[in-house]
Amino acid sequence: MNVLHMKYAVEVANEGSINKASEKLLIAQPNLSRSIKELEADLGISIFARSSKGMSLTAEGEEFIHYAKKILHQINDIELMYKTGKPAKQLFSISVPRASYIACAFAKFSNHLDGESSSIFYNETNNDMVIKNILENDYKLGIVRYATNFDKHFKIMFEEKGFTHEFVSEFKYVLIMNKDSKLAKKKEIVLNDLSDYIEIAHADPYVPTLPVSTVMKAEQVDVSDKRIYVFGRGSQFDLLVNNPKTFMWVSPLPAEMLERYNLVQRQCTDNYKAYKDVLIYKNDYSLTKLDQSFISELIESRRKTL
Repeated sequence: MNVLHMKYAVEVANEGSINKASEKLLIAQPNLSRSIKELEADLGISIFARSSKGMSLTAEGEEFIHYAKKILHQINDIELMYKTGKPAKQLFSISVPRASYIACAFAKFSNHLDGESSSIFYNETNNDMVIKNILENDYKLGIVRYATNFDKHFKIMFEEKGFTHEFVSEFKYVLIMNKDSKLAKKKEIVLNDLSDYIEIAHADPYVPTLPVSTVMKAEQVDVSDKRIYVFGRGSQFDLLVNNPKTFMWVSPLPAEMLERYNLVQRQCTDNYKAYKDVLIYKNDYSLTKLDQSFISELIESRRKTL
């Protein structure tokens, strides 16, 4: 397979047209068309579907272009390293649940970045996207969070997807609320105390092989019929800060974050649900120095917070 032909295919995919791609690549249209056909013949697939409207990717083509872009990116890094003498860019990527102790670990980890060029990706999302990011979007690490009663569903999935999985933490959710909330003044909080308050909940739970409706029902503690579903952790905190009638179930927060947002963290004596955070990455992936640095900060943040 010719690497130059691979570059041509990526450009045609980007432009959606042989004509436009040939103009950008500064090569004749017939030569470009012939190169694409030779590549397809070598691979034994049709990368593009041709029509009067242009060139569109087939299903196999989508997969090929996804891998081709990663390969070309790696080739560029090698050329940069050996032709200019500059080291390849430091890379770190992780998808995580919306958890404050993990966010604090990441903030501390950022101090490990030295003067070298680097690209760092930190994505707070749900379990479904954590898994997709590793399988499809070239993220190297992920952390999934799930109720311990779903443990077998996730362990089966880890094996099927070819993931190495490492235990990070196990905990019970606590309640957080505004310091001015009447709820915060109670000596002891039980589930029935929450019925008059508004729960802020994550909008996108996920467990493999189970429908979302089943997961949401299992995740929710039915003590309030008033819920606001929010995707962003920052927006969740804004609601808690501005509305003393709201509360949220979370993994324990670092003390400095509670102070920053004027929040109180309390146990609910009759809530017994336990959760796990698990680090995942592909079986054939070797942890880098940056990965190890993040994991060290994660363990330290867990020790201080949970």
